[in-house]
Amino acid sequence: MASPRTITIVALSFALGLFFVFMGTIKLTPRLSKDAYSEMKRAYKSYAKALPGLKKIGISSVLLRKIIGSLEVGCGMVLTLVPGRPKDVANFLLLLVMLAVLFFHQLVGDPLKRYAHALVFGILLTCRLLIARQSDDRPEREDSREEQHINDQEKNKVKQS
Repeated sequence: MASPRTITIVALSFALGLFFVFMGTIKLTPRLSKDAYSEMKRAYKSYAKALPGLKKIGISSVLLRKIIGSLEVGCGMVLTLVPGRPKDVANFLLLLVMLAVLFFHQLVGDPLKRYAHALVFGILLTCRLLIARQSDDRPEREDSREEQHINDQEKNKVKQS
């Protein structure tokens, strides 16, 4: 039987992965929703205007949108399909993307309802990462340390006798 921790990690990984694949795809193509794609194009134009430094290093609004969309699709697929440590790396990258998105929304002065999803999914990514990084065998280590300490004490008693 799987532990509650494992079930939580798998459920969060799958749900978050699908969400980011969906959102990244919306940023990359109008096939899912033309309205949402148009809104993403408009939003990223305002982000690029608010950050003139991006233009100086050659990053246009289109490139910024495609970079973030590609990161979301790639990391979302890893969260959904790939087992092990790569999920934690993808989780961390998506967390950085969410922080950047929150920064962009604050920079252009968007109201909370425009970026609440980024806030919620950033919190979910943080929770998933914290749960995944908790050690499974921590209580066992403490037990083995206590047993080792008792064994050492017994050996010392035998030597003193």
